[in-house]
Amino acid sequence: MSSRKLRRVGLSQELCDRLNRHQIVTCRDFLCLSPLELMKITGLSYRGVHELLRVVSRACAPQMQTAYEIKARRAAAASPAFLPTTLPALDEALHGGVACGSLTEITGPPGCGKTQFCIMMSVLATLPTSMGGLEGAVVYIDTESAFSAERLIEIAESRFPRYFNTEEKLLLTSSKVYLYRELSCDEVLQRIESLEEEIISKGVKLVIVDSVASVVRKEFDTQLQGNMRERNKFLAREAASLKYLAEEFSIPGFLGNFFSTWNSGRIGQCGGRLAEPEAKVCVQWRECGTEPARSPTGSPCGGLSPGSSWERKT
Repeated sequence: MSSRKLRRVGLSQELCDRLNRHQIVTCRDFLCLSPLELMKITGLSYRGVHELLRVVSRACAPQMQTAYEIKARRAAAASPAFLPTTLPALDEALHGGVACGSLTEITGPPGCGKTQFCIMMSVLATLPTSMGGLEGAVVYIDTESAFSAERLIEIAESRFPRYFNTEEKLLLTSSKVYLYRELSCDEVLQRIESLEEEIISKGVKLVIVDSVASVVRKEFDTQLQGNMRERNKFLAREAASLKYLAEEFSIPGFLGNFFSTWNSGRIGQCGGRLAEPEAKVCVQWRECGTEPARSPTGSPCGGLSPGSSWERKT
């Protein structure tokens, strides 16, 4: 991708240092400059600059793959196919847990426990593979300032008291969860697009965004003309970047979203449904009774009524 660092595309260390002095660090920074600007910065000839442009362009352009190659690579992957949630009913509904190599979106009304679930998944991803975990690090992008390190420790001690019986293990787990508080759409997108190198260097096995809706709701008023188009553009770019990371590194991508009430009385996803085409599984926490809530037209609208259950959407 264009956020890949230049030192990872095969350029010499001397050239990377020279470019770095001019704040040219990523492929995007390099490709946004004209050949004449690059000639001035690098001291190379016109032909030499064009050769560099060809090398950098090839490094960040998506490679063509056949369906057979993708299938064979996934079959040969040593990583687990699922990250179990340790909730038997949910794991059964998901046929094993949260799928690696794809996006999973959890949605529900505010206060139903989505952030607690995300924190629990962070703990599970750091566990050894012998306990059903991924034995890796977690990138947790918090857009609501709702993450609590104390709560993470409480969940770890409560769910796995025999394993987390020493302070050393608790410190090890908490040190594997990398928290980023990004409070605007641009910050969230920049963070996601710069994660590739971090996933490799830190051994990240799970990426969580909690939540998609928070920054979108603050920045895009859908009543204003043009805002809906910009919102959809942001959501599509965010979902595509997360999907790429999940597939490229065979790790789960986890998104939080919540409901908002429309003027018609129906209930919809506040962050929009645009992430769903990129998500293979959408887990929706909803209240279920004998009759589902219905819109004024009489069709089910995913509303709230007594009782509780997990709903799996594929």
